Amino acid sequence: MCSCRASGGGLAQSGGSLRLSCAAPGVDLGRYAIGWFRQAPGKEREAVSCYSASGSVTYYEDSVKGRFTISRDNAKNTLYLQMNNLEPEDAGVYYCALAGSRRFAGGVPLPYMCRNRAMDYWGEGTQVTVSS
Repeated sequence: MCSCRASGGGLAQSGGSLRLSCAAPGVDLGRYAIGWFRQAPGKEREAVSCYSASGSVTYYEDSVKGRFTISRDNAKNTLYLQMNNLEPEDAGVYYCALAGSRRFAGGVPLPYMCRNRAMDYWGEGTQVTVSS
């Protein structure tokens, strides 16, 4: 189980920045692939970025490449999503998620896991609004 809770959302102007955090109390993040996902009204939840358990592989959805950065702080049991140069299309509810080793132990590529939302634990979301 993960009592994960995303925070840091809010209202930003187009071109602005926000930093999302997701606290995962008591969770050794080094054992999990982590990810950020978002859902806009009327749309399916989509992958934004994922980070492998080993820290050696990172995936970004094409529209956020060069603008968003995923990271984690194992000592603080927290994952982050730094979002720069925000666009109105980035608006939505953002969720953090974790995937246990059963998801990737067989060599499943991180991008495949991420795009298919193959995660085990989902945190509560945080709303991001971007004004144009």
